[in-house]
Parts: sequence; C-alpha cells; structure tokens
Amino acid sequence: MPGEHLDVLIVGAGLSGIGAACRLSTAFPSRSLAILEAREESGGTWDLFRYPGVRSDSDLFTLGYPFRPWSSPQSIAPAASILAYVRETAEAYGVDRRIRYRHRVVSADWSTEDAHWRVQVDRGDGSAPTTLTCSFLFVCSGYYRYDQGYRPTFPGQDDFAGQIIHPQHWPDDFDATGKRIVVIGSGATGVTLLPALAETAEHVTMLQRSPTYIAALPSADAGFEKLSRRIPVRLASRVSRWKGIARALISYRISRNQPDRMKAMLRSGVSHRLPEGFDVDKHFTPAYDPWDERLCIVPDGDFFRAIRRGTAAVVTDGIDTFTRDGIRLASGDELPADVVVTATGLNLLLFGGMALSMDGEPFDPADRVTYKGMMLDGVPNLAFAIGYTNASWTLKIDLVARYVERILRFQDRHGARTVTPVAPADVGPLEPLIDLASGYIRRGIAQMPKQGRVAPWRLHQNYPRDVRLFRFSRLTGDGLRFSSAEPRRAPERERVS
Repeated sequence: MPGEHLDVLIVGAGLSGIGAACRLSTAFPSRSLAILEAREESGGTWDLFRYPGVRSDSDLFTLGYPFRPWSSPQSIAPAASILAYVRETAEAYGVDRRIRYRHRVVSADWSTEDAHWRVQVDRGDGSAPTTLTCSFLFVCSGYYRYDQGYRPTFPGQDDFAGQIIHPQHWPDDFDATGKRIVVIGSGATGVTLLPALAETAEHVTMLQRSPTYIAALPSADAGFEKLSRRIPVRLASRVSRWKGIARALISYRISRNQPDRMKAMLRSGVSHRLPEGFDVDKHFTPAYDPWDERLCIVPDGDFFRAIRRGTAAVVTDGIDTFTRDGIRLASGDELPADVVVTATGLNLLLFGGMALSMDGEPFDPADRVTYKGMMLDGVPNLAFAIGYTNASWTLKIDLVARYVERILRFQDRHGARTVTPVAPADVGPLEPLIDLASGYIRRGIAQMPKQGRVAPWRLHQNYPRDVRLFRFSRLTGDGLRFSSAEPRRAPERERVS
C-alpha cells in the first residue's frame, strides 16, 4: 500500500526542478514538498556534461533565476559556474534538503477515487519500487535522455584503431595533447568542443554534413559591469536580463519575418572573423532559414580564432567509411584521426521516461494537446516544465513555476482538490509542441504532445506575450476546470485491506 504522501512532488533536480522548488517552497512553507532525482548529483545538464569547454549558449542574466539574479559580468559562463550557481541557490532556499537522490520515477497513476497521484519510484538499490502519493505532480526532467546520447552506427567504425567518444560520456582521463581529432557534428556541442580541444590538440577538424548558423557574442556584459558600479547589482542584473530578452526576441522576429536579412547579417559576421578567401557559402551558409534549427553561439569568437590559427578546420562532406587511421569521405578525401568525437546529438525522452496512467488506464502524452505548453488536456494536477527553444530555457520555466503557484493558491482559497485542463472540441490543426527541425526533435517528435491553433492551447515562443498569458490571465474560464468535490472512496467492504 502507498506510504508517504506529499503535497507537491517535483521530478528532477536540475535547473528547472530546483527553480520550481525554490518558488513553491517559498510560497507554501507549510506544504510538504520533495524533489526526486534519478542521478546521484543535482544540477541536471550542468552536472551531466563534462566535455571540454561545456558552457551555456544563453546569457546567464536570462538563464539565471529572476529571484536570485546572476551577478557576474561573465554572461556566457562555463558549466562549472552554472552548476555552482544552481547548487548555491538550492542551498540558499533550503531545497537541497528536499532532494532525494537515486530516486527514478518509473510510473505515475492518477487515482480519481483518492484525488492524488500514485508514483512508483526505483531507488536503484535492487529493492522493489517504492510508492509515494502526491496531490500535485510537477515534472521538471527536461526532454532528453540522461543515460544515452544519439550515436548512429558508421560504416567501418569497428576498423578504426583510435578512440571514439560521445560527448555525453566524456572520459575523465582524456588528454587531447598532440592528438588529431575529428568532431562529427556542427551543433552547439561541436562548436563548443572545437576551440576547447584545439588549445592542446595537434589539430581538430569539425566534420559536418551541412552547415549551421553560428553567431559570435561577447562572453562578458560590459554594460552590466559599468552599470553595477552606479546602481545596485540586483537592479543592474535586471537591466541586463531585459536587454538579453529583447535581443533574443528581436533576433527571432527578424529571422522569421525577414529571413534573408538575418542570413546576410549572420554571413557578414562569420566572414569578418575568418581568413580571407575562406569558403563561407560552403561551410557556414545552411540551406534552411535561421531558427528553423537553434542558432549556435560562440563566445568572443573563440571558434573562429581556432580556425584562423590553423589548429582547427571545418569540412563539409559525407562519411563514406571509417578506416583504420581515420575517416574516408564521400568525396574520396581522407581525414586522419587519432580520436573521433561523435557530437551527433541527443535522444529525446519526455517525462523522464515514466509511464503515465489514470485509474490504471495508460495514456500517451503524445495523444494529448497541451495547455500553455505546461499541462495536458484531461489530466488532473499535473504540470511539466519545458523551456523556450528560441530564448533562455529558464524564462519559460519560471513562468510555469509561478503559474503552478497561482493554481495552488486558487485551490487553497476555494477548497479545490483538482485542476484539469479541458480543451474545446475544436482546438484547430494539431502540431508538435516544439517547432524546430533539429535532428533530435525530428527523431523524437512522435513522443511530443501537441498544440492547437490559439492560446491557451498554443505556445507562442514569445516571452513578453507569455508574461501576459501566464501572470495576468484569469485562471477560471480559460481552459482550466477546478473541482472541490471530496475524493470518491469505495465502501469499506470493497477496499483492499
């Protein structure tokens, strides 16, 4: 039989889960709340990835928590700094004591009779799963697999005499000194690895099938540094935060409304940082429009500096086969390599892979339409946190956490036990929740819940618009149904003793 009951159960102790826990534990100090974390450490992404140079590609003034502003001028920060910030925030708000490590959620079943979730948890010690119950389930586990990256099988890879590494499983003892390294892939991981490895390797080649849009930004916010000398740091951080929000929004708007203009701007930025005569069109001009896939950011142009120094190169070609000493390309050329890094992307895993059901009947989130990109039609007392794709992840996460806070306060005031999104009969043509053409999205799109035509059943990827939608919209009459009915309990003779 179920044991411990919690008012709020948060799944995931990464950037999202800790932010949500800080918000909710502050708002409801008397409520019981726990965070279940499948791994042995907190920090999520920022603890998991250990490859050289790993960092944020969003500025920390917007990636950081608004209730604990980022206070360093270094706005594009390394993973170690972000991890320290997340853990220090958890400690400052006391939520580090609410984390239960090695607690992987296996399944969650909503009981209409009891008006709560029954959550099965594997504690990783070989014992049978334990069961917790909670009144509200808040899933903050992101949307990709922590235990396995995407690693396609390449022809001839077993013949390769060197080392093959996936960035998601970077060896602690790896030394790049004097090695010839080929990085397969030109996404955010690839453009981060190239300059970091090129500092000590003999040579690094980034091998891509097709180009990616790349933009260089300063790693430090000079405006913040100057402003913080004249006004309080917290206020200066707020100014830099809104500056970052505006920059991202304007960039996205231009990309969508005037793609040719944005293409020209990005091409010009790349051309000025590369050696004269470099084939920019071949290696840095994608066939798609900006923001059809996520734009890659390189701090202070470090990626381009490595190319100018001659310690790194970009090759655009297909792979014919691995050989003993490297990779033979579709063109017939060969890339010699001692090490191949398969920066080939992520595997999608929604809701941490947990099985979801209601009253014992399984359901698939992919068959549901989302409410404000954070709840599922017809599913009570469940929220999930998925951030923006065109701006800092945390901007959306914090809006979701504060909306959950609004819901719980409303339930308290009105004695409501359940809250359920109820979609209208016609929500319009259904589309996947995330509108990106990136490889990991294409591969996992079947897992994604859907969105409709208009708000609140559609996510607009627009922070100012979402501020109005989340913080100032009404709770009732806008797709949510609250119920104050007592849970339906079976007569004693029918209940299992």
